[in-house]
Amino acid sequence: MLPPVLIISISIVAIEVVVGFIGNGFITTANIINWIKSKKISSADMILIFLSTSRFILQVTVLMHIHSLYFADVLKLESVYKDFGAVWMFVNHASLWFSTWLYVLYCVKIIKVTHCLLLKIKRRIAGMIPWLLLGSLVISSMTSLPLLWITPSTYLCSSTGNCRENSTAHITNWDSSYLYLLVLYFVGCFFPLVLSVVTSALIITSLWKHRKTMQCYTDTFRDAMIDVHLTAIKSIISFLILYISSFVAQILLILSTSESKDVVKVAISLVVAGAYPSMHSIILIIVNSKLKLAFRNFCLHFKCHLEDKPPSPRLERNTLQ
Repeated sequence: MLPPVLIISISIVAIEVVVGFIGNGFITTANIINWIKSKKISSADMILIFLSTSRFILQVTVLMHIHSLYFADVLKLESVYKDFGAVWMFVNHASLWFSTWLYVLYCVKIIKVTHCLLLKIKRRIAGMIPWLLLGSLVISSMTSLPLLWITPSTYLCSSTGNCRENSTAHITNWDSSYLYLLVLYFVGCFFPLVLSVVTSALIITSLWKHRKTMQCYTDTFRDAMIDVHLTAIKSIISFLILYISSFVAQILLILSTSESKDVVKVAISLVVAGAYPSMHSIILIIVNSKLKLAFRNFCLHFKCHLEDKPPSPRLERNTLQ
């Protein structure tokens, strides 16, 4: 039987995954519907579609991985385990790159630049986004496909909690497969992590300076703009906290695979790592005015459906505009 702390952590992760399914599924659906209706798509919306879709797939792999580790002997085959690892690594790295490009786009649009090279990038960033997204998929493939040639070392646990070792795997001691996994994960995450920290710091600095400038005015517009800037700053700080904590937690998870007795570390790392893709999707919905309006209209539509009332004409006009 699984330790109670692990059962609790898996239950929390399951809740996080459900929240992520709803949040990321809504972001993808809302942006695709808006794309179909308007017959055009902005660079930010394109990134959001890629980001939310990759996170949706990521959370499916997380559920399947947890199931394969603790509840199903049939999924204990070495080849299946490696396939799960490669898919998880690919969508995880891809989603990190997509979120990084989103904040790079915000950074380029918000900060004031004077250097000629930066000005060229600012003018051409919209046309660069599709190529950056494609490049992210290529890079993520390069840092995940090698897992298919690495023999995993893992306990093969039955649903009753009894563990047996694979004939080719020994979990009791650190071996090269964990080192390869750690190196691939670190290489795939390091550059988007650095870019995200730098661009987020630049955005926060720019918004903070703008907020100081807005304090010179004494009207309602000033107060509204200050609130907007504070909300943006808080959302970016939340993103950084979730991003960095998830990065550390997933490294601890990889390291913990060779320490089967360290259940508490595994439990905490699972919860922290699972929080990033779910909570960040909620933050994106809250701070994005278009997504926020679409979600509010969806809730009103759902409420009217339950009450068997037709939605108001104003609601129909505002939906996904």
